[in-house]
Amino acid sequence: MGFLRIRTTVDERPGRLASLAAALADRGGNILGLSVQSDADGTVDEFVADIPAHPETVREALEAAGGRRVQVVPATAHELTDEPTRALLLASRLRSMPWRLPELLAELLRADDARWIYGEAVSDLPDPTQLVVPVAPRRAVRLRRAELPFTLTEAARAASFARLAQPPAEQGAGNRSVKLADGAEVVIRPLTSIYREAVRDLHDRCSPEARRFRYFTSMPALPTRMFDKLCDRARGHSLVAGHDGQVVAMANLMFTSDPGAAEMAFLVEDRWQGRGLGSALARALIRAARDLGYAEVRATMLSDNVRMRRLMLSLGASITYTEDPGVLESRLPVGAMVSS
Repeated sequence: MGFLRIRTTVDERPGRLASLAAALADRGGNILGLSVQSDADGTVDEFVADIPAHPETVREALEAAGGRRVQVVPATAHELTDEPTRALLLASRLRSMPWRLPELLAELLRADDARWIYGEAVSDLPDPTQLVVPVAPRRAVRLRRAELPFTLTEAARAASFARLAQPPAEQGAGNRSVKLADGAEVVIRPLTSIYREAVRDLHDRCSPEARRFRYFTSMPALPTRMFDKLCDRARGHSLVAGHDGQVVAMANLMFTSDPGAAEMAFLVEDRWQGRGLGSALARALIRAARDLGYAEVRATMLSDNVRMRRLMLSLGASITYTEDPGVLESRLPVGAMVSS
């Protein structure tokens, strides 16, 4: 049949990708391109393959190999270009012609249609063949693609791409002063090694329950090795909140083996809980995840951590039980939280 673009949702299990590749090989397929994307209910594997089999035969083979919602559509040789190179070339064009954002977004995501929308809500739409990319509070780009639904990873790519058309961020944005609901002010800064002693003191002041909610054990002190890991920008993005010379909270966004997802966690001093500080830190981490190109932020919490559960729900996350009945997992698409 020629070139095909094949997309399937899979469970995150070792060996699943190998099973799909073997199924394509059994049908005479030669895989020419592969991408792995996050979506709401699993990982999406997308192949571009030169395969002689009929699309329906390919779909049945991948379903038998463990694929779900398998979609097979025709592709062209043009789609075999290196994806990072293609995205960089489009980004270069956008920087010189930002007014062409809808057109270039459509090219980036191979959408059928893209146009500006004004004054409409920019939250997620129920139709997976449509994607709304916020650009300003009352301005967005709406994309349509009939054959393949948009994934969370594609939504994150589109949001990052759109930011290239916006004015550069103000210098010094790494430090932010935040006024909480009760009038108290804290300064949020990136975590670096200079806060080693301040974070140690934070742990000393936190109750065993607060530490248990963060680490799943009442860890009396943060080991040096773990602190160094939290400071490592190659492994994640961490923040501290300071007030009156003390660190009163720490928030961590850690990269995972899933290329589209990062995991966040918080430690807030007891007397600062319930004052909106956790929410401010969560929003800062989600903005960082969006800027880093992540599609989803996850958080694992103990089932009796009521504050964390309420926080994630307020941000728009979904929460499910894990195999451990005492542990919950929340999943939040970064596009679900667009306000500052």
